[in-house]
Amino acid sequence: MRAEKRAHFRQLLLDQLRQYTEQIRSDQAAALELNNEDVKDSVDLSVLDLNKEIMFRLGERDSKLVADIDQALLRIEEGSYGICARCGKPIDERRLEALPTARYDAACQSIIEQESQEEIPSL
Repeated sequence: MRAEKRAHFRQLLLDQLRQYTEQIRSDQAAALELNNEDVKDSVDLSVLDLNKEIMFRLGERDSKLVADIDQALLRIEEGSYGICARCGKPIDERRLEALPTARYDAACQSIIEQESQEEIPSL
């Protein structure tokens, strides 16, 4: 991958990193601001607890995305960014534009998803 393309994807990842980090802080602050003092009954308390749980789960999801971005930035530094971790072929730049944290090319990602679905037992 050319240096200017690497720089482009690095900046794209850094922008996403900043966005998700701010979102995590905002979600956690909002969850912590919810307090039990104004709650009058057990139904309200349950709704409040559910809202807190949802906010923390969203924060966990965003934290995973931050970790994926960190890994992608590390691959840029190592020189392996844009190379499929499964087959070693270049990942299409259109895929990287859509999903800058992609570790696999589309064909390998499809195979991985099929394999993971086969492992899930059906009812």
